[in-house]
Amino acid sequence: MLSNTILNSLNEQVNFEFYSSYTYLAMASYAESIDLSGFANFFRIQAKEELDHAMKIYDYIFQKNGVVKLKEIIKPQSDFNSLIDLFERGYKHEQLVTSKIYELADMAFEEKEHATISLLKWFIDEQVEEENNFNTLLKKLRRAEDNPAAIYMIDEELSKRVYTQPTTTI
Repeated sequence: MLSNTILNSLNEQVNFEFYSSYTYLAMASYAESIDLSGFANFFRIQAKEELDHAMKIYDYIFQKNGVVKLKEIIKPQSDFNSLIDLFERGYKHEQLVTSKIYELADMAFEEKEHATISLLKWFIDEQVEEENNFNTLLKKLRRAEDNPAAIYMIDEELSKRVYTQPTTTI
């Protein structure tokens, strides 16, 4: 059974993951609005992944005999100045997600909640990949900033990204 502290924190994370999905849909919308469907595809897949993350924690809470408490999802930012602005905000968002996962892991370690530690290990590994993806794309965009042909090449690259549902289970 989860302590109230961990249960409440996991519930907060479920809600934050839903907000993250909503945030990436807003970013996809921006990319679509400037006719960059490859970038939109990247963010739509990010949104799906965040839903997967929310549901992974959601299912875990019930497996541990807890109850999920959903809250209102606040409106994400939807005004962006450029692709670089978009990816800087995405990168900062992933860094925020990482810090939240680390806080949860610290709590789980303190309480010696080994099952939760195991769950969060998956998220910690996932965040390394997420931050790296955003950082890599941000560096590419900064190099390509004044080169429309390079932007379209990156757009084409991102159009090939496919959604892969996680295979790991809790």
